[in-house]
Amino acid sequence: MDVVYSHCAGLDVHKKTVVACVITPDPQGKVQKDIRTFGTMTADWLTLLDWLQTHAITHVAMESTGEYWKPIYNILEGNLEVWLVNAQHIKAVPGRKTDVKDAEWIADLLRHGLVHPSFIPPVSQRDLRELTRHRANFVRERATLINRVQKTLESANIKLAAVASDVLGVSGRAMLDALLAGQSDGTALAELAKGRLRNKRDELARALTGRVKPHHRFVLTELLCQIDALDETIEHFNREIETYCVPFQEAIPLLDTIPGVAQATAEMIVAEIGTDMRRFPSADHLAAWAGLVPGHNESAGKRRSGKTRKGNRVLRTGLVQAAHAVSHTNNNYLVAQYPRLAARRGKKKALVAVAHSILVIAYHILQRKQVYQDLGGNYFDERDSEKTAQRLAKRIEKLGYQVTLQTQPTQVPA
Repeated sequence: MDVVYSHCAGLDVHKKTVVACVITPDPQGKVQKDIRTFGTMTADWLTLLDWLQTHAITHVAMESTGEYWKPIYNILEGNLEVWLVNAQHIKAVPGRKTDVKDAEWIADLLRHGLVHPSFIPPVSQRDLRELTRHRANFVRERATLINRVQKTLESANIKLAAVASDVLGVSGRAMLDALLAGQSDGTALAELAKGRLRNKRDELARALTGRVKPHHRFVLTELLCQIDALDETIEHFNREIETYCVPFQEAIPLLDTIPGVAQATAEMIVAEIGTDMRRFPSADHLAAWAGLVPGHNESAGKRRSGKTRKGNRVLRTGLVQAAHAVSHTNNNYLVAQYPRLAARRGKKKALVAVAHSILVIAYHILQRKQVYQDLGGNYFDERDSEKTAQRLAKRIEKLGYQVTLQTQPTQVPA
């Protein structure tokens, strides 16, 4: 095979050690390999960098092993061409597996150009990505605590969640605070309702009549304290993320025009894929990278599992949540797409398909720097109105009616 990179190295990274194998040509033109094991402290990484530069190494490849690749990437970045490669793409032949063999195998694949680097965003985007991912973790923890609050209320015979959609909304939180203060009269608690929830005061009075014991009040108090602390933490993250989003202040308002995409989702999209769409050859390539397209598994002319691959889990999760939000809206292209797919493929697959559409829309918005222009909720019906009319006519005829289709004359304005 042809040699693409004559001076290269492969790294097998672990928590406490990293095995490095450098491949360089000797004066006679033959291949010579040098293998060393280093620690994983910053001083060890600097020693590794000096050792690689001593061998005139130009390209380094390593597996994407959890979080362990990040410290060494931070040291080598800017000094060498560092490639982070997918572990599934560099599996060696089974047998005789050791750390040394792994490092040699990675170096050999890199030398002959048989591996491709993964997408690693610039430093500013990586910092923003880390902040948005931590915020998402805190939001999930908050949701978990809210579920625990609801379970505790059920244990106390309080059915607030059956009447109020948001247990910790303004009305719900006022009722819970009064409940913890010792108020047990359901009618008095129901009077704390605000807005449209006041129309359900009779139902609230029945739902808030239960058997709240001292240990219930203790548990609810501790859970609400944790939720308040998380709310404060999330607000701190929002302000910090807003500061880090200054370089992307043009893209986030554009993404916010997509139905179902709020500001937090727009910030997540920018943090995960950036704003330079030249990194992705097409919108389909981006969707495949995110894990939002069916997989290919075909043998002997038969297509087997079409399960989507993992892709970017954070981006995929956020877009599916946005798809779930847009499925509850009205009169737009995405909400019109959802029921068509859900009827044939099921709700979960329909949400993934809508998430795919949102990502494709985001790709073109970032590429063209234009606001989202919705096609309308009637797009699929108006795309082929004659076919839609014939399909509906057949459904009516199956009910025993006779249908005659006639085009309505266009009205000329006076």
